[in-house]
Amino acid sequence: MKQDILNYFSNINTRTKGIIVALLGAILMSFDPIFIRFSGVGGFDTIFLFGLFTAISMSALVQLREKRSIVQLIRTNGWPLIIPSFLMLGSASAFVLSVKNTSVANTFIILSATPAIAALISWIVLKEKTNSATWLAILFVIIGVFIVVNGSFDSGNWKGDLLAFVSVLCLSVMFTILRKYSKVNRFTVVALGGFFLAFVMFFFAKPSSYSIHTWIIMAAMGLFSAPLGRVLSMIATRYATASEISLTLMFQNVLAPILAFIFFNEVPNTKSLIGGGIIFLTIVLYIINLSKQSTKK
Repeated sequence: MKQDILNYFSNINTRTKGIIVALLGAILMSFDPIFIRFSGVGGFDTIFLFGLFTAISMSALVQLREKRSIVQLIRTNGWPLIIPSFLMLGSASAFVLSVKNTSVANTFIILSATPAIAALISWIVLKEKTNSATWLAILFVIIGVFIVVNGSFDSGNWKGDLLAFVSVLCLSVMFTILRKYSKVNRFTVVALGGFFLAFVMFFFAKPSSYSIHTWIIMAAMGLFSAPLGRVLSMIATRYATASEISLTLMFQNVLAPILAFIFFNEVPNTKSLIGGGIIFLTIVLYIINLSKQSTKK
């Protein structure tokens, strides 16, 4: 079985590999709001714990894989590593606070704007061409987002919605930079980003008030699912364009509201279901199209 999987990966093109890696990252990151809601503490405290455990787990992983310290890798990679880490500070903080201030469906549906913003930034900064199939998929994603937003902004949770858009901007710029500098160590980006999160939020958090429950929940998120999901999404930028990766990551925008319904009985309205369905179908058809292209080559 293991050999069959390895043979399959060796026979597909690099773009499809990037899509598969990004899809795995999206599934892991879909569980983020579940951990955030179960943390039992406020937004700043949640961000602090997420950053703390992420910095610990990723620093250890970097040391094991690279046989070098994070400081050495920062010196080697320079600003192309530091800037994405700062952007992770912005994207992760805005994301957590958004989940705390609006519905999970709202947060993730607004995040669906990421591929369009990423494609635009890549086109402006990198002069990167985006094929017609990707633009068509982005168009349908935007249509899905419009349908959902049309039915969800009446809730009055505009602060959470605005924070979700800030996360979109940070993610789009981060993916574009990592696409340009493909050799930047992705694990170090996440480790340094975790350090930035913990350092900044330490001045607003109250660690002495946390229960054992809070420490365990956030350890599960910060040590495993959240950092690994982000690393996979960053690794994927080595194989596919920023807009393609962003589009594939939209799968979490469909899965996360489903998980919110399972765990919290949070039911999206009809327009959210219709828009989410369009986004999900678009992603599936887009990935199938990429797979067919890889088999023809």
